[in-house]
Amino acid sequence: MEDTDIIEELEEQEEVAEVKRPSRARQRKPAWKRMFSYRWIVKNIPFFLFLAVLAVIYIYNGHSADKTVRQMTRVNRELKELQYEYKTLKSEVMFRSKQSELARAVEPFGLKELLQPPVVLGDSIIKK
Repeated sequence: MEDTDIIEELEEQEEVAEVKRPSRARQRKPAWKRMFSYRWIVKNIPFFLFLAVLAVIYIYNGHSADKTVRQMTRVNRELKELQYEYKTLKSEVMFRSKQSELARAVEPFGLKELLQPPVVLGDSIIKK
């Protein structure tokens, strides 16, 4: 009986030793692996979704800013072209409205410039 008692006692000691000793797998696991466990990831899903939404908004903002800058450049170019056209037309109108240019323009129609001052016509019916 002593042999069986000794065997049982040794088995009990081994069980107690196994319970007290941490497993070798846990000891060798790095700290970052313990931190990124399944439970931690599931717990932080809303935060990850929030970060994803922020990333999408950031990308959209960048594209929107680029589009706005391109549009502003195009509008400024069109504005400069219109300013040049306005100045050209204005100078042309000013040139054509000169008296000498008007006389030259109406000459083919048989109209000539007056050499005498205009005569004021009066109404004889109206008494002053």
